[in-house]
Amino acid sequence: MTPEFAFLAAVLISLQLQLHFADALGSASTVAVAYGTATVCGITAGKQGQRIQCYRGHQVISVLPHVSFEAISGGQRFFCGLRTGGFSLHCWETDAGFQPKRVYHSTAFPLTDLAVGDAQVCAREVISGRARCWRGTERDGSLFPSPDAALQFQTVTSGSGFSCGILKKNRTILCWGSNGIGSKIQSQFGNLSMTSLVAGESHVCGLTASSGVLICKGNNNAGQLEVPIKSAHEYIDLALGASFTCATRQKNGAVSCWGGGAEELNIQNNINFNDSFELITAGSDMLCGLKTSNLIIMCWSKANKNSPVVLPLGMIIPGQCVQDPCSSCGIYPNSAFLCDGSGNICKSCQRELPIAVPLPKKPESQSIPGSSSPTRARNRLTLAFLIVGAVGVLAGACTILFCISNCLALCSSSNTADNLELKTIPQALMENYSGRSFSLMELAAATSNFSSENKIGGGSFGVVYKGELSDGTEVAIKRGENNEKSEDPQEKQDAFTSELAALLRLNHKHLVGMVGYCQENDERILVYEYMPNGSLHDHLHNRAHTNEDGLLLNTWKMRIKIALDAARGIEYLHNYAVPPIIHRDIKSSNILLDGNFTARVSDFGFSLMRQPDISTETTVGGTIGYIDPEYYVSRISTSKSDVYGLGIVLLELLTGKKAVFRDSGSRSPVTLVEFAVARIGGGELWDVVDKTVRTPEMKEVEAVEIVAYTAMHCVSLEGEERPNITDIVGNLEKAFALCNGDLCENL
Repeated sequence: MTPEFAFLAAVLISLQLQLHFADALGSASTVAVAYGTATVCGITAGKQGQRIQCYRGHQVISVLPHVSFEAISGGQRFFCGLRTGGFSLHCWETDAGFQPKRVYHSTAFPLTDLAVGDAQVCAREVISGRARCWRGTERDGSLFPSPDAALQFQTVTSGSGFSCGILKKNRTILCWGSNGIGSKIQSQFGNLSMTSLVAGESHVCGLTASSGVLICKGNNNAGQLEVPIKSAHEYIDLALGASFTCATRQKNGAVSCWGGGAEELNIQNNINFNDSFELITAGSDMLCGLKTSNLIIMCWSKANKNSPVVLPLGMIIPGQCVQDPCSSCGIYPNSAFLCDGSGNICKSCQRELPIAVPLPKKPESQSIPGSSSPTRARNRLTLAFLIVGAVGVLAGACTILFCISNCLALCSSSNTADNLELKTIPQALMENYSGRSFSLMELAAATSNFSSENKIGGGSFGVVYKGELSDGTEVAIKRGENNEKSEDPQEKQDAFTSELAALLRLNHKHLVGMVGYCQENDERILVYEYMPNGSLHDHLHNRAHTNEDGLLLNTWKMRIKIALDAARGIEYLHNYAVPPIIHRDIKSSNILLDGNFTARVSDFGFSLMRQPDISTETTVGGTIGYIDPEYYVSRISTSKSDVYGLGIVLLELLTGKKAVFRDSGSRSPVTLVEFAVARIGGGELWDVVDKTVRTPEMKEVEAVEIVAYTAMHCVSLEGEERPNITDIVGNLEKAFALCNGDLCENL
């Protein structure tokens, strides 16, 4: 593996989604239910420190607001929190003013796996694996027992009057406590080897190590042990109450529940089919989940069984913030924002793979085209392997289903089988089209037989060459690659069809215009207007694009003008093209500059022609560092994904840094969002701006600030919080109007 690919793989893995298994009555999480007082608590995201906030009786309550916590767990009328680092454990009585009581403190023996039962608190020592317990069994002062100090546990969980754990030595179950429930559950599990374990009030569920089958043991008075058939590798997260069991499905995060308690809560009838949850947790008679789409808590209870309640706690972190590069399985998207710069949220590795993982192919580029793997391969871990292994190889095979049924047989004098795929050009597309149909011979002559000296770049569809036609016109010629390393023929045809179908419909001064096309035998070629000043990416990040004063883009007026030009091009795609178009690969290398430094959006190989504000599920397309995290997780394309990409471009213009780069003194990749957004929001804009740009004039200072805060909103984690493209254009017009001189006069 080359260093470049290793770097790209690290970044790609950081975009996948895998979270901690097990959140229930007595297991550690970032959401906890203290049953008996209807109190729900969460560890807040995007705030200074990982603080705990609780919701009870229509009130939001902050506890120890200046202290960071990594995990919380709830019991009967109380909950506990493990401070960041695991050195201190605090508990709060939810019916006694939320006053903190420190249960444990040691800098030498940090804890993990916090597990609160109905009255007891247990946790595991990080170094030794020993399980330790505190508090009484019935609040009468008697202490809950701890297991033998010599035993080493892989994980622990707590129920009502009992706790259980998985032994490191052989992965079997050991339970202990003051009643007989624990010993009964232990005997029912026998010598089964387990990878995970979650306790409810009087039953326990977990996944077997050998086959990933979900098994439940203990009390079955309401059918809570009756696991659905074919559970192997089906579930990733569990939440157990008094008389119900719920689980999230591995492939899509959907929630399934069984047992009489679930029927009383009316959970299944009130879960939207499209809802996906990062984690779920339960109290005795309550279920709460953290929604994938916006990281907010939704709860079901007997008091609100007709519809779930969304709690006003804001965004909650979906996992522990740690000081770790997360090299094993990657970083959760936008970790720096969620953890407020204090660490990363690592994704957990799936212990058992449901299907064989295909061998990775050698990468060809940084673009991430759509995956064409089988449906079963869309489970989250396998998806991570597929993307890392196939970066740049699989082109947008699923992104252009709209076009395939309609388009296009072009420029062919041959009757070969290749030309039978697309026989005619739809009349609706060609009525207003005045471009040329080129022969392969003409284009070969224009590029000196596609010589390497004429190569000027590449796109989602192929290599781009500079060419000169017989009449002296300079053009850019994009040729679909035709060798063993290129994508398969159908994928190449798909990308060609998508881009051609889009270009035939477009005509705008801020979009790169099409001159002609050629489809001859197995050749797929598109001919564009030539942009003599290259790409924005080159000017920002390639030192060859300089003059005697430094960068050609060395004034804020010029940079804001380019930002406005690009935004106007995207606005045309979203609001005025018929049908509207989602570009899906907005980045600085796809923003080209003509002879007057007018910016134009290019490369429509990943584009979708459908209403931008209507959600559409697609396979993932785009480029590392520019992909909208919400789109990546949901695979739902909207115009807000293009807004996110434009936000990254605005940050590039402001800082001069690439979308993903290595920070000084660090070997780990850093995203531009992680680097810039928190600093801009904290009033440190002028510490991160590009120092190669000339010192701004007084009016330019305000203009740059408008661009910066627009960029911040464009890269918001949730799409609904991002501005639409018309509002962005309005902001950039205001910023540009603050300029003075010739550039502004040409607005």
